Amino acid sequence: MIFSKKTFFKISVLLAMSGAFVFAQESQPQNTESDKKTVNLTIYEAVDYALEHSHSLKTADIDLEIKARAGKNAWNVLLPTVQATGTLNRTTDISSNLSGTNTMMKLHGLPEIEETDSMKWTGIANLSVDWNFSLAMIQQIRAVKAGYEAGKISYEQSIVETEVNVKKLFYGLLLQQENLNLQKTTLENSRKRMVQAEANFKNGMVPELSMLQAQVTYQNKSPEVAQMEREFHQQLDTFAFLLGLPVGTDIVLQGSIEPFYVDLHYDTLIERYGNNSLDLQSIDKSIEQLQRNLDALNLSTYTPFFNISYGFKPMLTDFLDADKGGFPTGGDWTDSGSISFTIGWNLTNILPFSSNRQQAKDLQANLDKLKVSREMLLENQKMTVRKSVDTLIQAREQIQSMNRSITLAQRSYDMTVRAYRNGTRELLDVRDAENQLNTAKLGLANQKFNYISALLDLETTLNTKLTGGEK
Repeated sequence: MIFSKKTFFKISVLLAMSGAFVFAQESQPQNTESDKKTVNLTIYEAVDYALEHSHSLKTADIDLEIKARAGKNAWNVLLPTVQATGTLNRTTDISSNLSGTNTMMKLHGLPEIEETDSMKWTGIANLSVDWNFSLAMIQQIRAVKAGYEAGKISYEQSIVETEVNVKKLFYGLLLQQENLNLQKTTLENSRKRMVQAEANFKNGMVPELSMLQAQVTYQNKSPEVAQMEREFHQQLDTFAFLLGLPVGTDIVLQGSIEPFYVDLHYDTLIERYGNNSLDLQSIDKSIEQLQRNLDALNLSTYTPFFNISYGFKPMLTDFLDADKGGFPTGGDWTDSGSISFTIGWNLTNILPFSSNRQQAKDLQANLDKLKVSREMLLENQKMTVRKSVDTLIQAREQIQSMNRSITLAQRSYDMTVRAYRNGTRELLDVRDAENQLNTAKLGLANQKFNYISALLDLETTLNTKLTGGEK
C-alpha cells in the first residue's frame, strides 16, 4: 500500500509551498566524503538552517529594518526647513535707474552720478528658516510607529511559517520513508517466498503454478519498489536544495514520527491563548495605524496650523572699483530680512463635500472593514481551534486503535506464513495477510503524521507551544 490520496496531497502541497524557502548555500551540517556528501539531519537542525538561510526571511528582515528606521526617525516631520543661498547678479543696463536718481540730484543742486561698471553688480545672500506645526503631526508620528510594530509582527509570522513548513516537510518525508521501508520488506519477503517455492517445486512438494505465482509476485513488486525509491530520493534532493545544501548531498533523516501527546480542551485553549494569535495582533496594528491616519486628517481639518518664518537677506551693491582693476572694495550693505508668525486654517477642508472630507470617509470605511475582518478572523480562529482539537482527539483514538490492529494483523500474518510453509494455505492468503499488516502500519504512521500536523497548525493559530517536547 502507498500513501492515501489525502496524505500524498498534503506532502505535495508542502513541497510546493516551500518554494518560499529558497535558502542560500552557505554552511551545512556535519558531512563525510569528498565528492558526494552525506548529511545526518534532525528536525531541529533542518529548522535552524531554514531560519538562518531563508531568502524570504532575509527579505522580511530588510523590510523590518526599513520600518524600524522610519519609526525611529518619525519625529523628523517636526524639523524646520533651513535653506541658505548666495547670488551674484549683474544688470546689463542701469541707465533708467540712474536717470531718475540724477533728476533728484539736480533738483537738490547736487552733481549727477556717473554710471560705473560696479553699479551693475549686486551680491545677495539669503538664509531662511521655515517651521510648520500642527496637531496632525503628532498622529502622523504615531501612525509610523504603529507601522513599525505591524512590521515586527509580520516578521514573526514569517519565522513561524518557515519553522512549521520545514517541520511538516520533514515529517512528510519520514512518512514517505516509512512507506518505502515497508515496501522493501514486502519485496524481500516476496523474494524469500519465491526461493522457497522454487525449492519446493524441485522437491515435488508444490505444483509449478505455485512457483510461477511466487515468481510473478516478486517480479511485479520489484520495479514498483524501485520507482518508489527513486521518487523518495528526488524528494530528498528537493528538500536539500530548499535547505541550501549543495546539489548531490545525500540527506539521512534522523528521527521518527512519534507525536508528543497533549490533553487539550477547546474552552481552555480559547480562554488562555485566544488573543495570542499573530493574525489578530497584525490586524489590530493595522486598525491602530489606520485610526492614527484618520485622526491626523481630522486634526489637520478642524485645528489650525502654526508657521514661523525667518529670513536674513543681506545685499551688497557697488562693491567693484573699476579704478582698481575691478576688485571688491567694500560697497553698500543693505538687509531686507524679516520674521513672521502665521496661524492658518483651511476652511475649504471643513466642507462635507470637499476632497478632504471624502478622503476621511474613505479612511473610516476602510477602518470599519478592518473591524469586520477582525470579527471574522476571531470567529474563524475559534472554528479552527475546535476543528484542530477534534482532529487531534480523533487521530489519537485512531492511533490507539491501529496499534491494536497491528498486533492482530501481525499475528494473522505470522500464522498465515506458517500455514503456507506447511502447505495448508495458498500464496494469495499470504499476500492478503501481508497487505493487511502493511495497511495497518501505514495507517498508524499516517495518523501520527496527521496528529503532528494538526498540533503544529493549532500552535500556529494560537501562537503558543502546547508540547513539552520542543527543543
